[in-house]
Amino acid sequence: MTLRVEQGKGHKDRYAMLSPVLLQRLRTWWRIAHAQGRMLPGGWLFPSMNPTNALTPRQLNRAVHDAADTAGIHKRVSMHTLRHCFATHLLERKVDVRVIQVLLGHKRLETTTVYTHVATDLLHEVFSPLEALPPA
Repeated sequence: MTLRVEQGKGHKDRYAMLSPVLLQRLRTWWRIAHAQGRMLPGGWLFPSMNPTNALTPRQLNRAVHDAADTAGIHKRVSMHTLRHCFATHLLERKVDVRVIQVLLGHKRLETTTVYTHVATDLLHEVFSPLEALPPA
C-alpha cells in the first residue's frame, strides 16, 4: 500500500503511504482516463496534455495552486506544503517522530524535527512524569 515517487525533492526516489480510499479513487481515475483516451496503456498515471509525457513540475504546481484557490486557502502553498501538512497531521495524531522520519525519507532526525514546530498544540497536552508521583 505504497506509491513510488520518482525523483522527488532532492532528486530522490521516495515511497508514500497509499490509503485504501486513495487506491479506490486512483483506480476510478485510471478507468475513466483510459476510457476517455487521456491515458495510454502502460503509460503515465498522471500524463501531461500529451499522454506520452508525465506531468511537469510546473503543471503539478499549477494544480496545487488551483486546489488551494478552490479550497479558499489564501496562504502561499507549494508541493512541499503537502509534506509539511502530512508530517504535522501525523504529529497531531501522536505518531512517533522516528516513524515520521522514515515516512518522509529523512536520513537525519534533525531534518524531521523542522516539522515539529508546527504542532505546538501537542506541547500543551504533555504532562511531566513528575506529575504522576504521589503527593508527599
